[in-house]
Amino acid sequence: MRNDRIAVALPPREAFSPAAAGAIGLVVHRLAVQPSAFHPSVLGQPVETPFAGVEFRPVRPPWMLANTATRYAAGVLRAIGGAMPALLEVHNRPDIALYLAERVPVPVLLVLHNDPQGMRRAASPAERLNLLGTLACVATVSRHLEARLMDGLYEASRYPVVLPNCIDLAALPPPAPREQVFLFAGRVVADKGADIFVEACARALPRLPGWRAEIIGADRFGADSPETPFLHELRPRAAAAGVTLRGWLPHDQVLAALSRAGIAVVPSRWAEPFGLTALEALATGTPLLFAASGALPEVAGDAAVAVPPDDPAALAEAMVALAQDPARRAALAQAGTTRAARFDAKPAAARLDRLRGEILAAWSRGEASPI
Repeated sequence: MRNDRIAVALPPREAFSPAAAGAIGLVVHRLAVQPSAFHPSVLGQPVETPFAGVEFRPVRPPWMLANTATRYAAGVLRAIGGAMPALLEVHNRPDIALYLAERVPVPVLLVLHNDPQGMRRAASPAERLNLLGTLACVATVSRHLEARLMDGLYEASRYPVVLPNCIDLAALPPPAPREQVFLFAGRVVADKGADIFVEACARALPRLPGWRAEIIGADRFGADSPETPFLHELRPRAAAAGVTLRGWLPHDQVLAALSRAGIAVVPSRWAEPFGLTALEALATGTPLLFAASGALPEVAGDAAVAVPPDDPAALAEAMVALAQDPARRAALAQAGTTRAARFDAKPAAARLDRLRGEILAAWSRGEASPI
């Protein structure tokens, strides 16, 4: 009998739940609910209410004298149990993928959502070369990450596959009347540029009667996100700038807010490995301003307005110009939805299915990788 089971292992801190999922959990869920030739089981930290419509197995790390990653990987093996899947798909943890590849008789696919050069067992060129040589396949969610993975690897025998993140266009909220609001949606941390947004709003809003600004998000995903020093320092600055901090909201409410926003702003000061919020803004037809770094340019293309990263003054000028140009906003809205269609979950799931099939076919022939 053909084994069509795929075990999908989330990172240890990623919650597979509508109440607390981050970008990885959201993307894994979007792919898992699409029609597929395979039967995926998602493995992750225990949650009270996992996403519906997908088999979920909680990972409970056993007690052992080992670090957290090793204990979690051992918990993944325990969650798999005696029924070994045809393929094991590990998200964003090279160390866990390598641990499992040494212990399971099936191919291991690693999907990287962040810069591997900041990860255990992938930081150096030698470690990344070993990663590509040991695992059945390594995928990245952007060309930017592909370049970071291959940095310094001049004689690699295998190469990664690029599997961009996706959005389920069929699950988006219906169109809503647009409001004159600038919206920042994401983790409220320095890397994401929440303070840049506040400073830009302080410069732009006095020049734009009738416009306001909001931040949706917190330090972490979930209603129990803590009050951090960064948030504590940002609150009075946001109040003075006229920016409302709405805190963390469930993802469906974030999408609804995006669908009403006049302009979305993604001002990240770090090199975004993909930029899921930018894609969601495009998909909801929300005119987008984004910092031109990392993978954001390859996600947005020419369907949004790029601004220099870490430059509140330049961002403020772009905000004023776009707010005062309704024709430009309408053109960007149309371009954004067209651009987002390239990232729809249904064809993304079909691409992933093809890759899984290629990996399994290569494995059956005794080859380590289809690439």
